[in-house]
Amino acid sequence: MKVVFYDLVKRGIDISLALILLVLFLPFWVIVPILIRLDSPGPIIYRHKRVGKNGKPFHMYKFRSMVDGADEYLYFKNPHLLKRFKRGDWKLERDPRITSLGRVLRSLTIDEFPQLINVIKGEMSLVGPRPERPIFVDKFREDIPRYFMRHKVKSGITGWAQVNGLRGDTSLEERTKYDLFYVENWSLGFDIKIILMTLRTLFRQKNAY
Repeated sequence: MKVVFYDLVKRGIDISLALILLVLFLPFWVIVPILIRLDSPGPIIYRHKRVGKNGKPFHMYKFRSMVDGADEYLYFKNPHLLKRFKRGDWKLERDPRITSLGRVLRSLTIDEFPQLINVIKGEMSLVGPRPERPIFVDKFREDIPRYFMRHKVKSGITGWAQVNGLRGDTSLEERTKYDLFYVENWSLGFDIKIILMTLRTLFRQKNAY
């Protein structure tokens, strides 16, 4: 009963704060799409399948920060890059698929704003482990002990690993440790602490690529 109550409160906080943030960042919803259109051809919003709570897949939204057809570029136009991905170099600081504007959006975390829609839809939470692609989840659950335990809760826009600087090309094992710590020690107070830490560093993220 207590868990159900906390889940309802967490969901209420998610919806309330997501709506507030959507209003506060309304200018970005006007300016960023225009800049994306001017910077490179392709869709404004990028949809990609990710693995969420209990292994359920969903489509996560982001402002597009890569060239249109980035996956095709990876597989058909740059076999060297594909080899690096297969070796496990799945986050690249100098990924040639990222547009000039995309690097700015990523460095300021603006590309993540559309995930507020995922939160309102109930597919994500404001706070939780970051979601990964199915192909990476299958690999990581084989290589990293207890990796899939992080899927006991909803994926988040921000998380305990991220506010501790573990983004981009950082240790996956270390990130998993932080994610599991969050899952095993979750509380509303812990969520609020992570949200406040995120707001404090929102436009000063390191390893954001």
